Formats: sequence, C-alpha cells, structure tokens
Amino acid sequence: MPEETTGRNIKRRGSFCSVAIVAYTICSGMCVLWTTAVNPRTDDAEIFANFIGIAPVVNGPITRLNISDNQLIKEGDTLFEIDDRPYRYALAQAQSDFASLNGQILNQRRTIASLNSGVDVAKSAAVNSEAGLNRASASVEQAKADVSNAKAAVDKADSELAYAKNNLGRLEPLLARQFVTVDQVDQAKTTVDTRSQAARQARSQLALSEAGLTAAEAQYRQAEATLTQTRHQVSQASYSVTTLDPLQGQLSGKQAAIDVAQYNLDHCRVVAPFDARITNLTISQGAYAHSGEQVFTLIDTHIWWAIANFRETQLQHIRPGMQADIYILSRPNIRFRGVVDSVGYGVTPDADLIGRLTTGLPDVQRTLNWVHLASRFPIRVRVLDPGQGPFRLGESAVVVIRGQRSLRAGRWPWSS
Repeated sequence: MPEETTGRNIKRRGSFCSVAIVAYTICSGMCVLWTTAVNPRTDDAEIFANFIGIAPVVNGPITRLNISDNQLIKEGDTLFEIDDRPYRYALAQAQSDFASLNGQILNQRRTIASLNSGVDVAKSAAVNSEAGLNRASASVEQAKADVSNAKAAVDKADSELAYAKNNLGRLEPLLARQFVTVDQVDQAKTTVDTRSQAARQARSQLALSEAGLTAAEAQYRQAEATLTQTRHQVSQASYSVTTLDPLQGQLSGKQAAIDVAQYNLDHCRVVAPFDARITNLTISQGAYAHSGEQVFTLIDTHIWWAIANFRETQLQHIRPGMQADIYILSRPNIRFRGVVDSVGYGVTPDADLIGRLTTGLPDVQRTLNWVHLASRFPIRVRVLDPGQGPFRLGESAVVVIRGQRSLRAGRWPWSS
C-alpha cells in the first residue's frame, strides 16, 4: 500500500511538472512574441554615414598631399594642392586682355571725340554757308528790285522823250507861221536832248542793274553749291564717327575669362567641405590628378545612422520618432541611443518572383528562395550622441526599437 501511494505521488508530481513546463513554455513564447511586437529588433543592420568622393575640378600634378589614409580632418583643412602655375598664367593673360581692351576703348573714345569735333566744325561751316546762301538770296531779290526800278525809269524816260519829240514836232511848223517864238522851239529842242540823255542813262542803269542781278544770281548759285558741299562734309564727318558698342560688348567676355581663370586657380587648392575621415586614399604626391576623377573618399562624421532591415510584419510597430538602442559588434557592451528618422517605402522586388526590374531602390536580399519570406524594408535610425564613438561605415550592428518607451512618453525624444 505505501508503495502504491508512493507511485501515485510520483506520477502526480510528473504530471504537474509537465503541465508547469508546458505552461512556462507558452508564457515564455507569449512574452517573446509580445516583446518582439512592441520592441522590434534585428541584427540585419549596418552603420551608415554620408560620404562623398573627392575629385579635383582642374587637371595637374599634385604638388602637396597633406593627408593620410583614415586620417580625421576638420572643415577647411587643406587636402592637397595642384600645380597652379598654368592657371596663374591663364589668369594673368585674361587680366592683360581685359586691360588691353580697356586701353582700346580709351583710345577709341579719344578718336571719337576728335571726329565729333570735326563734325562740329563741318556743321559750323554748313551754318555759315546757309547764312551766305540767305545773303545771296537777299542780294538777288535786291538786284531784281533794282532791275524793275531801272525798267520803270527807262519807260518813264522813253515816255518823256516821246512827249518832248512830239512837242518839238508841233512847235517847229508853227515857227514858220510865227505862232511860236524861236526861243520856244530851242527850248523844246533842249528838252528833247535832255530827255534823250535821260533815256540813255536809264538804259545804262537798267543794264547795270541787270548785270548786278546776274552777279547776284551767280553768287546765289555759288552759295548754294557751298551749302551742298558743307552738308556733304557734315554727313561724311558724321559717318566717320565710330561707336564703342563693339568694344564694350567684349568687356563681359573678357571679364568672364578672368572669372573662369580665377575659379580654376582657386580650385588648385582642395579643402575639406566638412569634418570627415579620409578613406580609400590611393594616390601620392606627384601623381597627375584628372578633372572629375575621384582620388579618395570623405566620410562625414557629423551624423551616423544605423540602417536596419526589419520584416514587413514589424513595420506596423515602427514609426518615425521612436527611440532605439544600437549595439555595434566591435563593442557589443556599449549601448548607443538613437531615434527612428524614417521608415523605408520601397525595396527592389525579388527577381525570382517577378523578374529583374530597373535599379533605383534599396536591394534587401532574402536568405531563402524555396520558402516565401517576408520582405525586409530599411529603417533609418539616427545615432543621437555619436561623439567620438568607434563608428565605421558598413559595420554590423543590432538595433532594438523601444516603441513602448516612446509611446509612454507621448512626445518626440528630442522634444523638451
């Protein structure tokens, strides 16, 4: 009986232990699932930072190399220098061309001033010629008036002569019949002689006035020809005056040549654009640097991220602003605080499922191709206080999203 009781107790204890183990397993699994859902984690992560390739803007041999591979540098530090002599010569040539063009413009200004003076002289001569033409025109009009007056005087003299002759012709027959005296007849003859002389003088004056009119008309034609000649001289002098537009139009091109030469000269000295670490340095002093050809790489040490690939089933628990813990494999005992910057919205589709597509999306590879696996999307987690931490680009990392902590806080981790 005691042995039978002991067997039942042992069996009862075994059943209890089995139930306890199953319950513990179920509870542990539930806790793990809950923790995984609330605080997603992944070891599929790498440390990432911005980096740029340093390539010179100009060609030339490297005369000074002030850096070494993996060196930490500060913004503004000189990285290397390229032989600047050809670019200094080019700048001096461009400046000389610019000064020469300014000299040509100055000389051209003086020439234009002289030509303008010639134009002014020609215009003055034209004004004088026009005044002379006006005077000649007035002289012609005066001569015409004199001719008219002379003709009127001739007509008057002829009329008076005809009257005197007619009067003499009437008196002479009357003298024989003694109706008039000899003195009256002599007086009539004297009057005829006087009127004849006056008529001849009037005709002489008319001829003189006509000659004056001819001379005045000749002077008018001469003054008109002189005015036409001076006007042609004004036009010719005006056409001879050049402008500065062709030379001044070259100033912008010469200045642009100076700016380009100065730009190239300034880029003979290459400086660090930000605090960074040198990597992949494969050249040495004396090497010939080609424009646009990368010579080494700069890793920006200001901001570091952990690019963590989470399964698509975990994305519903991850939002920008959540806090995260970052562990790097080189120092797994150090926890770095981070914050979720962004959640990826695209990856390269699986080529085994839909074929090869064009590039341009993150390529997150799946590990198995005979089982349908959940796609992984990159989550960018920014390290809040990297300091002088031991971060290396491409280093493996583990990222844990502390979603519950940020939800309880109810605010962004960088809010005050």
